[in-house]
Amino acid sequence: MTIFNVLSLIGGLALFLYGMEIMGSGLEKLGGGKLERILERLTSSPIKGVILGAAVTGVIQSSSATTVMVVGFVNSGIMKLSQAIGITMGANIGTTVTAWILSLSGIQGDSVWVNLCKPENFTPILAIIGVAIIMMSKSNKKKNIANIMLGFTVLMFGMSTMSAAVEPLKDVPEFTNILVMFENPILGVLAGMILTAIIQSSSASVGILQALSATGAITFGSAIPIILGQNIGTCITVILSAIGTSKNAKRAAAVHLYFNVIGTIVFLSLFYIVNAFVDFSFLNDTVTPLNIAIVHTLFNLMTTALFLPFTNLLEKLAKWTIKDGDKTDMFSILDEKYFQNPQYALDQSASLTSNMAYIARETLDLAVESMNDLTEKTDNAIIENETQLDNYEDVLSKYLVRLSARTTGVHQSRMVTMLLHAISEFEQMTDYETNILYASRTKSGKGYVFSEQASAELDMLITAVRDIMDRTISVFVDNDVVKAFTVEPLFDVIDTLCEELKKRHISRMQNGMCTVEVGILFTDYIAAFEKISYHCKNTAAFVIQMNDSTYQLHSEAHEKRRASAEYKKTYEEFRKLYALKFISASVKSPLQ
Repeated sequence: MTIFNVLSLIGGLALFLYGMEIMGSGLEKLGGGKLERILERLTSSPIKGVILGAAVTGVIQSSSATTVMVVGFVNSGIMKLSQAIGITMGANIGTTVTAWILSLSGIQGDSVWVNLCKPENFTPILAIIGVAIIMMSKSNKKKNIANIMLGFTVLMFGMSTMSAAVEPLKDVPEFTNILVMFENPILGVLAGMILTAIIQSSSASVGILQALSATGAITFGSAIPIILGQNIGTCITVILSAIGTSKNAKRAAAVHLYFNVIGTIVFLSLFYIVNAFVDFSFLNDTVTPLNIAIVHTLFNLMTTALFLPFTNLLEKLAKWTIKDGDKTDMFSILDEKYFQNPQYALDQSASLTSNMAYIARETLDLAVESMNDLTEKTDNAIIENETQLDNYEDVLSKYLVRLSARTTGVHQSRMVTMLLHAISEFEQMTDYETNILYASRTKSGKGYVFSEQASAELDMLITAVRDIMDRTISVFVDNDVVKAFTVEPLFDVIDTLCEELKKRHISRMQNGMCTVEVGILFTDYIAAFEKISYHCKNTAAFVIQMNDSTYQLHSEAHEKRRASAEYKKTYEEFRKLYALKFISASVKSPLQ
């Protein structure tokens, strides 16, 4: 093997990875944001994932190629880590197809149809078709299909280049003898692992073993550990493909490695423990290509059956090994490399915006707590949350503006607009919650006390504001359009409630039951709560608008909605729920 073979090997690997990139990009664009949902359906359970992985690998005859594709999908966000595990298991089963093909007599015949089934023979046809489409078609959809074809062609050409680069090793006695010189099972595993890591294909290394078995020099005792080691060695391609990828992509590669390493340890341990009691006499028998195919298949089927019920444990092991790192860097998921998959980038942005909503809700409770019991801890927590949401708004807004140029379709464009509005609304909620804190500082510092009547009225308002905020968060997080239509009537009730509270408090001041200073403090609280509910109404409206472009926010449209029977019914329910007459009935008021 010369330096030129090494260069060919490196070039083949580069083409292989580049082909994966082209094919993955073409698939994503062709799906137009739907590919994630298609894959989610196909991998909605581990069993479906196993079937899909086995089918794909059986077609392209390379578990490495399938698993590298999976790593690429996880890295780009098209596929979740949990979905990738089943496909990885299935890939190990699918790769046994090659061994079975090589074990069949006549596979090396001159049949045109048999030869056309080999990727190296039909991929040139795909390349010709793909190039023709790109040159002649003006349709983006057809060009995306052509890119998938060309990506697959480049991928397979890269695989062929790598195989051709290491082909001379087959004729080097010192290299091939590695397979038969170790009688120790552990050394046998290492031999199979090293061979496959160098060749970058378990199918190829199994093929070499099958070819060598024709000499009669390989026994079951030496072949079994080598076959298991070959399954571990094939992980090297996947590990290389995960370099420079996201943490989840690295975890997908780690799952592939753990699956084969743990499977090998369990299989060998059980096999030789049973052998100690039963004494398998066939271990000294020579193997045939068919025997190797059977052992290869049995190992992968048994390992998959063993791990299938424990996919969650594999996922946890991968996450434990490759940790998230500094959890304070919550913006690490906003990576521009996800721009190639706009829908995933939008989902990541929505996830962080949901965090903003929850922080804003937590801050509301802290602000309410500060009204009666202001502590240094509460004060610091509110200021910290407000600063944090300022940071969220700054980072998310800039990311979404850059992402907006890469979105495809009306829905994604509307989603960008909705998120930009929601980010601003949640941030402004914390601004007014901080205003409540400032008022509470004055209240605590001056020793102001509200009357029993005023406190009861504020409690009613706070309950209503908590209700509208909880509804708004549920609307945003779950994209609940039905619930979104209940937010505006509740806001109108709160708005009316605030006006009534102001009138009542003015009356108390006029009657000398409340000082001007306390009255100003009371209205400051009311104004802050009213503004929070106003931003809740806006957020819900933007969610509706994202799903229905005909929904309008201007005052005329609002008046029209108020005239509908459904609106009136909802409004009346909230009005009864938050009616001040219940306060008047239980608390003596000078207004009665």
